[in-house]
Amino acid sequence: MDRMNSQLYLQNCYIMKENERLRKKAQLLNQENQALLSELKDKLSKANSKVNNNILDLNSSSSSNTNSTYSSAN
Repeated sequence: MDRMNSQLYLQNCYIMKENERLRKKAQLLNQENQALLSELKDKLSKANSKVNNNILDLNSSSSSNTNSTYSSAN
């Protein structure tokens, strides 16, 4: 019985050590994931900003062309 308890105790110690190792690894992966997600959000935000600026530029140049065409027609 004592031998069985000793074996179970050692297995339990090993499992707890492995759990701690995996918990730390999961925590590091989670931190890395959060950093990558933040980086992706920043890049998407910058890309959307550039697209919006390009659309505004196109709209303003389009209205300028329309105004100049209208002015020269009169």
